[in-house]
Amino acid sequence: MKGLGKANCRSSFAERAGCYFLEIAMIVHLIDGTYELFRHFYGQRRFNNGQDKPFGAVVGVLNTVLEMIENGATHVGVATDHVIESFRNQLWPGYKTGDGIEPALLAQFHPLEDALAAMGVAVWPMIELEADDALASAAHSAAADEGVQKVCIWTPDKDLAQSVRGDHVVQVDRRTQKIRDAAGVREKFGVEPALIPDFLALVGDAADGYPGLEGIGLVSAARLLGRYGPLESFPPEILGKRRELALLFKNLATLRTDARLFDNVEALRWHGPTKAFEMCAIQLNDTRLLTRALKARRC
Repeated sequence: MKGLGKANCRSSFAERAGCYFLEIAMIVHLIDGTYELFRHFYGQRRFNNGQDKPFGAVVGVLNTVLEMIENGATHVGVATDHVIESFRNQLWPGYKTGDGIEPALLAQFHPLEDALAAMGVAVWPMIELEADDALASAAHSAAADEGVQKVCIWTPDKDLAQSVRGDHVVQVDRRTQKIRDAAGVREKFGVEPALIPDFLALVGDAADGYPGLEGIGLVSAARLLGRYGPLESFPPEILGKRRELALLFKNLATLRTDARLFDNVEALRWHGPTKAFEMCAIQLNDTRLLTRALKARRC
């Protein structure tokens, strides 16, 4: 029971995007595990009166991935930040760190990685690079495979807009139920996907900890990039002494696409849970996960 055979339980916005097809049309789903962990942790906070379950967010992410598989996803990979810091912290002292992350949330990072692996899902815990770099690298590799019809990157992070390519590689924002192809990126940011690092260099990214250039806002940044192209092509007088700083911020915003995560997209095919998942589900105090995963495998 693959793809269109599961239409009754699909996410409608993903269906409209063509993110689920018959198995003969290979769709690769790349999931931002760090974002999903945050999303579930704070989503549950609204209902638990601050009484966090030790693995509540982990269970939430696993259920999300299982729902995607039930809806027809066959090739799935999840990227996580095994540590928060990366090589970018060496380039800019204000770059984001793990400071301020609640201990109850931070304690679920590594258990999530172990649980995903036990469930049989390809997972990439990143150390020197970030989860965003893994998603960009996986999208780059998968898109180059002639057998892949579409790559869906499941994250709202604006950094990943630079990985969008036409309607072949799209960004799916589960929170707002938006799917952005290249036209959607242009509509939202006013620039082509390839210019997103330049755009972020000018306007900054508060979530990642770099400020951009003072006096340049969203509209003016898009106008400058539309006129001159990438920062390296700007006439000297446009940025003046701030040129090197802008190029540094562009380096921070540019996702790496050369991480070796898999040799073939078939490595992302989900074959069902491993034998270790039974004990994992018990430790997570949710044995329904095992029942659900086994049922999805039979389908």
